[in-house]
Amino acid sequence: MEEYILSSLHEAQDTLNEFVANPQNIADISSAAQIMALAIGNGNKIISCGNGGSLCDATHFAEELTGRFRKNRRPLPAIAINDPGYISCAANDFSYDDIFARYVEGVGLAGDVLLAISTSGNSENVLRAVKVAHEKGMKVVALSSVGDNRLNATADVSVKAKRTPYSDRIQEIHIKVIHILVELIEKSLKL
Repeated sequence: MEEYILSSLHEAQDTLNEFVANPQNIADISSAAQIMALAIGNGNKIISCGNGGSLCDATHFAEELTGRFRKNRRPLPAIAINDPGYISCAANDFSYDDIFARYVEGVGLAGDVLLAISTSGNSENVLRAVKVAHEKGMKVVALSSVGDNRLNATADVSVKAKRTPYSDRIQEIHIKVIHILVELIEKSLKL
């Protein structure tokens, strides 16, 4: 049992070390944070979306901004598209592929930011939201994985974790990036 635990922890550590060693990842995180801080500083908001564990990460990001992160400060405008009533309504009346796009169309404004999270980079409902966001004059920050995928190709900035056989290692990088983004947004806004 201990061997399995150590093996899993070392695999996670190796994935993180490889991510940290790539200077492009650091630059992309910095660019993403600047885009987000500028939007909030200009009175706009961040809308986040994803499927499964990525939706949990999108929600975690929004609650860290609207609630608090490490210290008390004013709430920052962020919304995760995670309302089960809305999602089931839109999926039933339109399609699951349209759930995020319709929400962005309804509440997204020019100057807002969409945080689009997809470990594969090819989730159709996330990609449709990206398309609508661009049509509305929003910036798109993506959390995805390395390689040719549609999300990397369409986002303004994409932070890419190493592609692994399972999505959990990608999600572990994404949650670290989310915490850093929140920290950098607060720092940029002098909160």
